[in-house]
Amino acid sequence: MEFKHTFTCACGRTHTCPIREVRIGHGVLSQVPALLSGIRQVLIVSDSNTRPLAFEALSAALDETGIRFQEAYFDQTDVLIPDEQAISSIEQALFEECQAIIGIGSGVINDLCKYVSFQKNLPYMIIATAPSMDGYASSGAAMILKGMKVTVSTRVPAWIVGDTGILKDAPMDMIRAGIGDILGKYSCLNDWKLSHLITDEPFCQTIYDMTLQEVLKTRDNIRGCMVREERVIGELMTSLVQVGIAMAYNGNSRPASGAEHHFSHFFEITGVAMGKPYLPHGIDVAYSTVLTARMRQQLAEEDPASFHYAFDEAKWRRQLTPVFGPVAEEVEALQKRSGLYQTDRLARIREKWVEIVQVLKEAPSAEEMLALLKEAGYEWDSFT
Repeated sequence: MEFKHTFTCACGRTHTCPIREVRIGHGVLSQVPALLSGIRQVLIVSDSNTRPLAFEALSAALDETGIRFQEAYFDQTDVLIPDEQAISSIEQALFEECQAIIGIGSGVINDLCKYVSFQKNLPYMIIATAPSMDGYASSGAAMILKGMKVTVSTRVPAWIVGDTGILKDAPMDMIRAGIGDILGKYSCLNDWKLSHLITDEPFCQTIYDMTLQEVLKTRDNIRGCMVREERVIGELMTSLVQVGIAMAYNGNSRPASGAEHHFSHFFEITGVAMGKPYLPHGIDVAYSTVLTARMRQQLAEEDPASFHYAFDEAKWRRQLTPVFGPVAEEVEALQKRSGLYQTDRLARIREKWVEIVQVLKEAPSAEEMLALLKEAGYEWDSFT
């Protein structure tokens, strides 16, 4: 996969993505030793779901080229959570001579390797086992620390390897999650335009267009993904990586995360905190995109003259505990740090209302999103 490591953009910024290599295609797992040029000792991180998919071929390739390795292995009976305990397990497995970390997996394994490698100043490689999310190439690690879902600024992987022979056989829910994560960009890209209009947040048309192109490609590839067509699965993986590169170019998650991700994080935080089952991240994002589409449609019909700003902090605080349970205090602290509830933007919203409505109507409707999700095999009756 070819991409620009750095370029000067029409937006006035120089965008950079320091990933060394991205290899997506059939049989690219065999290229790992060559990518690790000069590195002779590594730590391999995997779990009981991902290790059987790639470890045997990877270890044989490393042995053949004289690269030594040790393992950090999670024998999972429950969902692996990227929390302090999992971080500690990897750190304890690190050895003094280790020169790089190799993760075998997708979302959680990737985030854990990203986090630990950054803390220990080691390069890392992710060997993707499912085209399930867009965080492979991003600099943010989605962690659950002190019970809260937080995105920690780290750095991008040095190498990304996506062997389509492995990816095409991923569980269908993981493929569906990757589709959902990309389709969710309809929502976050719209949010980016709105924020630029209302808060003067910096906006880059090049990165916006780059992300939208991957959304449109994924939309057209849904049927091929559903029958596990290897070429199309490779294109989905490429789109997921390309969106991660867009985040790296922008220096934050704005090109790939908006209101739909706030909904999905709510489901994930409360699921972990209260011991409730929750869906894969990308599936949460897809369903949440239907909710944000409905909100846009409703908002576009409102009269801004009826808007008022009145934040009742005491009432808000009383409602936190029933909703968030044991992590309510962390949620309160997070919102206070952001200061968003305390910001009155009513005058700007009224001033820009005609333009705001135009932007709101650019995003697909809830009905259009539901049709796409149905094509991807989502359970959708509850959203009709």
